[in-house]
Amino acid sequence: MNLHEPVAASPATAPTRRVRHELRRRQLSVVSTERLSPAMLRIVLGGEELRGFTSLGADDHVKIFLPGEDGAEAERRDYTPRHYDARRNELTLDFAVHEAGPATAWALSAKVGDALTIGGPRGSLVIEESVRRFLLIGDETALPAIGRRIEEAGPGVSIVSLVAVPEPADKQNFETAADLHAHWVHRPLERADDPEALLAALRTIEIEPDCFVWIAAEASVVRALRSVLLEERAHPKTWFKASGYWVRGKADTTEKFED
Repeated sequence: MNLHEPVAASPATAPTRRVRHELRRRQLSVVSTERLSPAMLRIVLGGEELRGFTSLGADDHVKIFLPGEDGAEAERRDYTPRHYDARRNELTLDFAVHEAGPATAWALSAKVGDALTIGGPRGSLVIEESVRRFLLIGDETALPAIGRRIEEAGPGVSIVSLVAVPEPADKQNFETAADLHAHWVHRPLERADDPEALLAALRTIEIEPDCFVWIAAEASVVRALRSVLLEERAHPKTWFKASGYWVRGKADTTEKFED
């Protein structure tokens, strides 16, 4: 054993810790917009109130607050902080162009200078540096968290990613020091709640017990993948996190899974 290499935690022990942050709202404005792919928009936000922003977990989320119609209460949606540049004081959010809703509509029409209020993150789930293997599975809505995890990983980390997107043009490239093996499957948006494409690809992937598995997608897809990994392949629950980022046909709905 190389004494300078981190020692991996036991699969019986959760290699994670939760960190709470001061909860505050920030009034920001759009610095730039970019169409990354047919299914993804990138919006960069800035403003003096962004100083001191903290996000320690790749799958953290902030709430964005969108004006309701005719004076109604503001709509709230959760988004992953894709990247925070403290030097430039800029926060990057990626928006999956998915089932149309107020957040998608705002992102599609956003222009430089437009205002946006965000809140959070409330806290972070930090995965310990001793973890050296990851399996990241998701759909386009999970790409911001998956991309951030890949790009923030250091040398000596092995990552397998498995992502379902609508078409080949939605594939993203990531710069990373990690050993990355990226798998992409394609299925139309109208079949985003069908797990078969991801399940078929998952069957070809070997998973070690000390591999941290992370899944986020439409809730029924996550349930199917979770069942295979925990029940059929007996992966340790302590090395697993699953989230239903959205539910087909239900606006502003997520599904949590206790693992």
